[in-house]
Amino acid sequence: MTTDLTNPASREQLATLYRSVLLDDVMPFWLRHGLDRGHGGIFTALDRDGSLLDSDKSVWFQGRAGWMFATLFNTIEPRGEWLEAARSCVEFSRKHCHSPGGKMWFTVTREGAPLRMRRYVFSESFAAVSYAAFAKATGDARAADEAMKAFAAYLRFSFEPGAMLPKYEPTRPMKGIGAHMIGLVTAQELRANLGDVSVNGRTCSEWIDAGISEIGRDFLKPEHAALMEVVAPDGSILDHLDGRTLNPGHAIECAWFIMHEGRLRQDRGLIALGAQILDWMWARGWDAEHGGILYFTDLRGLPVQEYWHDMKFWWPHCEAIIATLLAWKLTGNSRYAEMHAQVHDWSFAHFPDREYGEWFGYLHRDGTPSQRAKGNLFKGPFHLPRMLWFSSQELSAAP
Repeated sequence: MTTDLTNPASREQLATLYRSVLLDDVMPFWLRHGLDRGHGGIFTALDRDGSLLDSDKSVWFQGRAGWMFATLFNTIEPRGEWLEAARSCVEFSRKHCHSPGGKMWFTVTREGAPLRMRRYVFSESFAAVSYAAFAKATGDARAADEAMKAFAAYLRFSFEPGAMLPKYEPTRPMKGIGAHMIGLVTAQELRANLGDVSVNGRTCSEWIDAGISEIGRDFLKPEHAALMEVVAPDGSILDHLDGRTLNPGHAIECAWFIMHEGRLRQDRGLIALGAQILDWMWARGWDAEHGGILYFTDLRGLPVQEYWHDMKFWWPHCEAIIATLLAWKLTGNSRYAEMHAQVHDWSFAHFPDREYGEWFGYLHRDGTPSQRAKGNLFKGPFHLPRMLWFSSQELSAAP
């Protein structure tokens, strides 16, 4: 198959491929192996063949999987198995994943007993999008209310001074881009499913504006052609190992969130901003020697502290497939079609498991698998099926 977005026949083949991998491979794998038929919710610690490695449950994935199943129901076709899978994840989350203090757990046992609380606030954001998509699928007013409450909790614990203990000592305070970009996409999903509702005094669109504004003001560094992961509270660069570490895949994910918002608003400035981030971080992340996207790089080209810096993870490649496709579609620039072909071809040559289905998650720099597991606390039915769903929808829609 020729991977060429500028060729209509190739686009049609790509749309068919993405849809087929999504509906005939990836989602059946998780429906067959991931759903807990006894206690509800989803397992994600799965071996290569889908067998269970650990019955403890990721709270992130009760939300992420719930969103994915409900979104397929809402946008592809109203399959009962997808709705029931979404319901199982939502109900398990409702019953077991919220702590008495208002924050959500990070992991729970199979039965739902709490195991660990972490500073991560992403359990709340993923619960919010799950509840919102489920509300749209079912008309469940309770789920809509829960979505707004979960987003309110996300905003509180992410941005309200004193809501959580500081991560860093006052000696060298810093802030990360993650809270802003996940706040942005969470607001986009709530708006798509519930309308432009108000949460904590702002509409979803206003929260999106706030996130993009802070990202552009403090994390975007044109003088370095980079989007930073962390900066000082005033946006200045921290010239230390942590402060210089870049995550190209994360930045490319942020880029397509911004481009998507630009399209919804018909705002060429936002589209250009997202495309610029994609250009800069592709240049910093693409491995010219082995292909694929490096996990971490340094702002100044110095050695990176994390030993997995040169590994190839599944999710940055999924985000780059979306981002390059969207950039090509919104700008018409053939360079993005070439970038899309690079990342698509490398990804589909290295990540898929031809024998048992789904994708390996973690590869060495040369593209060979570093381990065989298909899922863990961080990998499950989200980045890969979201990419397949989004890309197939984009390629099937009118230009």
